[in-house]
Amino acid sequence: MTSADTAISIFQQTGIGEQKIKGLLEYGQHITIAQIITLPTALPDFIEDPEDYFSEAITGNIVLSFIKHPDLADYLVSLCNSLAIPVVASGPRTIQGAFSPITCCGLPATDELGAYGTQFGMPEYTVKLSEDGNVITGLVVTRGASCGATWLVLPKLIGQTKARALEIIAREVQYHCQADPSAFDPVSGKSPLHFAGNVHTRALTKALEQG
Repeated sequence: MTSADTAISIFQQTGIGEQKIKGLLEYGQHITIAQIITLPTALPDFIEDPEDYFSEAITGNIVLSFIKHPDLADYLVSLCNSLAIPVVASGPRTIQGAFSPITCCGLPATDELGAYGTQFGMPEYTVKLSEDGNVITGLVVTRGASCGATWLVLPKLIGQTKARALEIIAREVQYHCQADPSAFDPVSGKSPLHFAGNVHTRALTKALEQG
């Protein structure tokens, strides 16, 4: 898929994807929202016939799934696979057949997802420093989270020393992150919120090392 003509179909449950839709439109280039399909939030625990909820034809090049109900989420991925449409279903649960990063900022760069895959996912910054090399005077996002957190933290980082920026970036990102803070991994004790903060810290560290 070329990165110049990516149309996205979005499936969500009652507004859960709205912040990421806003981010796509504000920060994305060569991306259009082909359709937004909203499913109900109040659903039975088990759905025997998930296909009943998907009467609308998928018109996008790729699909973003913000569906929490496992029966519906799994069916959508199966449907997309049958139509050879790539689907991204971020969240703590891995779905076979989908790109399933733990958060929207955990997606590695991939050409399979067109402009979305090159512009959104694991964050990347380029940095400008003061003459003494200690203060951040400019930051440009070259790839970021669809929720917009990668861009929204820029005013908090520009003007800070390198050390101070690395101290605060994780916290500032978490203020904007849409991940569920209660979704802790019982083994590591970490949550998607921690992951989002850490991946942005690593991105800034790499930019500073290269800058």
